[in-house]
Amino acid sequence: MIMSKLPRFLLMLVALPALMAAQGAMVSGPMLGHQAKREATIWLETEGAKHVTLTYWPSDQPEEKKAFTKRRLRPTPIAKQPMKFILPLLEPGQSYDYSIIIDEVPQEFDYPLSFRTQTLWEWREPTPEFSFLFGTCAYINDAAYDRPSTPYGKGTQIYQHMADTAADFMIWGGDNLYLREVDFDSEGGIWYRYSYDRAVPDMQRLFATMPHYATWDDHDFGPNNSNRSYSLKATTLKAFTTYWANPSWGEPDNPGTYGQFTHGDAAFFLMDNRYHRDSDKLSSEELGRMKTQYGQQQREWLKQALLACKDLKMFTFKFIVTGGQMITDFGGQSESFGLYPEEREDLLNFIVKHDITGVVFLTGDVHFTELARKKVTETQWIYELTSSPLSSGSWDVGKSQRAGDPQRVKDTLVADQNFTKLTISGPKDTRVLTITCIDKTGEVRWTRDIPATDLR
Repeated sequence: MIMSKLPRFLLMLVALPALMAAQGAMVSGPMLGHQAKREATIWLETEGAKHVTLTYWPSDQPEEKKAFTKRRLRPTPIAKQPMKFILPLLEPGQSYDYSIIIDEVPQEFDYPLSFRTQTLWEWREPTPEFSFLFGTCAYINDAAYDRPSTPYGKGTQIYQHMADTAADFMIWGGDNLYLREVDFDSEGGIWYRYSYDRAVPDMQRLFATMPHYATWDDHDFGPNNSNRSYSLKATTLKAFTTYWANPSWGEPDNPGTYGQFTHGDAAFFLMDNRYHRDSDKLSSEELGRMKTQYGQQQREWLKQALLACKDLKMFTFKFIVTGGQMITDFGGQSESFGLYPEEREDLLNFIVKHDITGVVFLTGDVHFTELARKKVTETQWIYELTSSPLSSGSWDVGKSQRAGDPQRVKDTLVADQNFTKLTISGPKDTRVLTITCIDKTGEVRWTRDIPATDLR
């Protein structure tokens, strides 16, 4: 009764703290996801929000604003609100700006919010030059739950250097976070780890600067060296597909993180080496079938997808992204395809038999970087770029039996924190892949050129 007699402005002052407390907050993001010619995906995460509005417009036409608002936001088991805005019917090769409003409060950032759709170059323009980043093994320290010893994470400054590269997009090749013992036996623990790692301050500008694609390896799938038997794999798959923004995930009747996207004259195949993985302790004889990392259906999908790209005749390069190393013969020191020799032989023989050219494997897992190659015909090489680690501890491979790996390209071994930048340039018939390895201080450690003719 007394409150009802107060002047209206005093009532508003009394209610203001409660209203402010009820407003939602940005937890992480925005992160650019898949960017096509006429579509773009933007991911972000809030907490306690009632509604979130994303407004976007062509950079040169600020009056042409369009907006999407998300309401009834579904929280995760730890009450966070990750979400994706898919912006349709955009114009190819157009730059767009955008803004974010949470519960009527415009969000401010120290960097511009913008993106650019892919160019419609086919049959119209020369093959475009572009570049992308690749890296694996991103351990983020969390003292309350880390093992009581020297921190395994080696700092996050590297992500600032990555944001400065002006690359067109980035591929995260696995171990993009590390589930701990305290995480991987509970649904809440899994969702906590995904949210905690995504909110790292040094990563935010990188997420907003370029589109991001990802597949996983053991540590973002489950326990160390885990396989298809992991009981919460459906939960980690749900978390992974919620926190990343690829254009697709697996197939309707075969779950997983695998899928495909294209950029310019390159096709990218993101493989899932965990969800259907057999234990490396078993043999094909014991299983009564080929021992596999991918499972038969995913392996057959990859073959069909490679053939489809070959038939289109516009893809000079085919990048196969998979967690463990492919062509190395040091199985046992890492979870490489050396432990799955029949599956590796099946894939490589298929590439040779069907004249699949331009194949480069992008791998991680081993906590060092190297460029390796294998000759598969008289004229054709298959290259493998292993890029690891981003911010995890590294392995001093120089003191192991792998120090003299005969497949390694000379002077490409880097055994501390680093990432790689891959640039595709040159006229259509003489394309060149240039790989540059950059360490956590921003220093270039090595650069190599691979002519597309080496991959034919």
